[in-house]
Amino acid sequence: MAINKQSLRRCVWCGDDPLYVKYHDTEWGVPVWNERKLFEMLTLEGAQAGLSWITVLRKRSHYKTVFDNFDPNKVVLYNNRKVESLLNDPGIIRNRLKVQATIGNARAWLALKEQNIKPVEFLWQFVDGEPVQNNWKAHKQIPAQTAASDAMSKELKRRGFKFVGSTICYAFMQATGMVNDHATDCPRHSEVTKY
Repeated sequence: MAINKQSLRRCVWCGDDPLYVKYHDTEWGVPVWNERKLFEMLTLEGAQAGLSWITVLRKRSHYKTVFDNFDPNKVVLYNNRKVESLLNDPGIIRNRLKVQATIGNARAWLALKEQNIKPVEFLWQFVDGEPVQNNWKAHKQIPAQTAASDAMSKELKRRGFKFVGSTICYAFMQATGMVNDHATDCPRHSEVTKY
């Protein structure tokens, strides 16, 4: 959907960095029902912990390459040699705990499937399978976590996932359209409800 860049009043958090603007205008808040994409976003949100999202966005393309396009069936097979290779790669966030968490999260993801649990349905259950349409007038009203993200975090941790605190889970929910947290004066607020 084409957006009139001249008259657009975007959510304040995206600023004017072209990469951030594109992410805001085309992706953030759009409901994601694709299993691989959900694993990707859970991985990237965990990688972002303690950093700015733009840092992750700038490295995202390289992440896709070195993490086998976020295929959990491949990521789960990573050995110590692969981990060391990743930790020496300036194209990603070189944090041992985060890299190891990605591998462990792939294992936990596949464990869901082995128990006949569909990851998409599992993750969307925390919003009852429907995007939550919030109506925040100002960015400062948007919470960093909610009861739903608390519940998601608790259950993911129980199942062995790492870097899935409630704040990370809420950012994941925002990014994947489980919640619509575009400000009401942002044109994307109404646009994402149509997906």
